[in-house]
Amino acid sequence: MKEILLTGGLGYIGSHTAVETLNAGYKVIIADDLSNSKIEVLDKIKQITNKDVKFYQIDVCNKEELEKVFAENKIFGVIHFAGFKAVGESVKEPLKYYQNNVGSTLTLLETMKKYDCKNIVFSSSACVYSPVNQMPVKEDGNLEASNPYGRTKLFIEHILKDFQNANPDFDVTVLRYFNPIGAHESGLLGEDPNGIPNNLMPYICKVAVGELDHLNVFGNDYNTKDGTGVRDYIHVVDLAIGHVKALDKIVKADDCGFRIFNIGTGIGYSVLDVVETFNKSNGITIKYQITERRPGDIDSYFSSAKKAEEELGFKATRNLEEMCKSSYKYYSAKKR
Repeated sequence: MKEILLTGGLGYIGSHTAVETLNAGYKVIIADDLSNSKIEVLDKIKQITNKDVKFYQIDVCNKEELEKVFAENKIFGVIHFAGFKAVGESVKEPLKYYQNNVGSTLTLLETMKKYDCKNIVFSSSACVYSPVNQMPVKEDGNLEASNPYGRTKLFIEHILKDFQNANPDFDVTVLRYFNPIGAHESGLLGEDPNGIPNNLMPYICKVAVGELDHLNVFGNDYNTKDGTGVRDYIHVVDLAIGHVKALDKIVKADDCGFRIFNIGTGIGYSVLDVVETFNKSNGITIKYQITERRPGDIDSYFSSAKKAEEELGFKATRNLEEMCKSSYKYYSAKKR
């Protein structure tokens, strides 16, 4: 049973990936400093899977703490989630983002090399793509991050590429996410940001359960069917399964290399598509108002998902209705 370290494994995507990695027969170790996650998520992962998880409350930037994790375990591979991810905050505090996101990756790679752990899956983002790309965007599209958060992802990709070139016995897989939403079918795991959410689905859910009065829709004059921005939304469980497929590929590969995959559905939905599907799926009505566009937002953004299907055997199977139902189930359970 191969041991997989998940850095930031108690976060939204990390926790769902922990469940799917355990279900696939891997042993999971989680390192998380709880700066943007909650310790009770650990028990929920165990409850869902009925399997044990070893947990270390550490900062991945701290080399001494990280070395302890590697010294006490025989880690086959790492899925690297740990990092700050709020775009607005990254603009206000860029050094915090560079120091944490890039710094943790450098510390992790140094430690992996020291302890002969040669496999890593990196949690990247579609925000590394330039907005000038034609849709659907492919993995060889133009790259140009528009904010410090996105640049940390892009810089880390370059670091990983250079590292793999210098260490050809390392296997590196980069997964570029599009827009993960939804929650685990149990209702135990989901996205639960503090304060006013930056992302659409938790914002909708907070309106649905009465925590917020209405949803702000940022602009309705885009060049789309209803004027609102179009994005590629993927169920977080599908996204988690994509990580397992990447691990399986590493296990079965005859050679090492550097691989990049989009993890999305290849389908674009508008903001109002999501709102209307949420209403229909859950039998409620979400109040919303149109406000000004946000700087940097573009008309449409969705993935070409063909490479992941062809090379990883991964294809998202959960539809927008399932994303909306599971999200509301999670928030409704939290509210009780």
